[in-house]
Amino acid sequence: MAIEEIFKGVLLNIKLNKFKVFLTSLGIIVGSLTIIFVIGIGKGSQAEVEEQFKSLSVGTIHVMTNFRASPNVKPLDKEDLERIKEQTQNIDKAVISVTTSTSVLGNGESMSASTLGSTQDIKDTNNLNIKYGRFISDEDIKRAKIAVLGYDVAEGLFEEVTESILGEYVTIKGKRYEVVGILEQIGDTGMRGFNPDEGVIVPYETATSYLIGKKSKPNITVLAKGIDYVDPAIEDIKEILSKEYKEDDLMIRDAGSKLVTARESAKSMSILLMAIGTIVLIVGGIGIMNVMFVSVKERTKEIGILKAIGAKRRDILLQFLLEAIIISAGGGIIAIVLGIILMPLAEYGSVRVIPSLEGNVIALIFSIVTGTFFGYYPASKGATLKPIDALNYE
Repeated sequence: MAIEEIFKGVLLNIKLNKFKVFLTSLGIIVGSLTIIFVIGIGKGSQAEVEEQFKSLSVGTIHVMTNFRASPNVKPLDKEDLERIKEQTQNIDKAVISVTTSTSVLGNGESMSASTLGSTQDIKDTNNLNIKYGRFISDEDIKRAKIAVLGYDVAEGLFEEVTESILGEYVTIKGKRYEVVGILEQIGDTGMRGFNPDEGVIVPYETATSYLIGKKSKPNITVLAKGIDYVDPAIEDIKEILSKEYKEDDLMIRDAGSKLVTARESAKSMSILLMAIGTIVLIVGGIGIMNVMFVSVKERTKEIGILKAIGAKRRDILLQFLLEAIIISAGGGIIAIVLGIILMPLAEYGSVRVIPSLEGNVIALIFSIVTGTFFGYYPASKGATLKPIDALNYE
């Protein structure tokens, strides 16, 4: 039989059984659509992770006292900072900082904000960028009453973030601070207990003297020379501080591990959802196999007639297999069209979905492979029928 005749026969059978074919392809449509959305959600999750950590330096290391495990542990201080700076060659910079929650008043407005006391190196260790003005510097006199506002704080107090805010004053715990700088809006940087967008930065001595006092619990932030220096730097820090602190007294975290963990979580979720989509496709494939078996039974006499007039085994096999492939490929194409229509609607939900050619191609390949795999057995059963048995079948 010519391939054109086989193809026409397949299309005719599909046309005569449109509703049955549609019901058969539903499993393929749902499974393929699931895979398209799974890949889209995975890409969306990875994009969110990248955006969330785009300002994060993977060489940043946070050193914190573990007051929960060791309530009486000595807080970190500037002497610990100097020892770290002097005794390890694996870091570029190290800075001490302290945070507290306060109310900030300015321009007749008031809002809650986190206040960070530190030195100018905190800008580099956490990739903070200035939008207007300048950052605090080591040249500022001790206990200088100056402040750098986070973008959201500046917007909340002054409505519009412009250069005109520089030189204005904000009040924190009854003392006035001159605004010398405004940070760019950056999102989460992984800083413990402090979001730069929603915070205020003042000199370290100013914070410890006027805002926190003797109850301060400083942290030390270290910037390794590079990602390959992070682990050696952590080992150096542990050894340097081991003279005054037990192992349980400190928590040392590198910022890069947060990024890796977030990426792995997004990847694990994508794999889980992909597995669900694959299971749905397998169920759809079983549906195709079932329908193909029924189709072989219903068309047993037709198979006998075709064989009687000279059709070969491969012709019968190809006809039924081609039918299964067309049904599954059609289901995959319908799923792609539905994905294009439905994905924009996902923006109204809480899940970010990014359309991709990769997702559409994978879904189509999966659907065709599923149809081929589950359609082969019933097709081969039909192809092996003897002409005399097929013609005598009732």
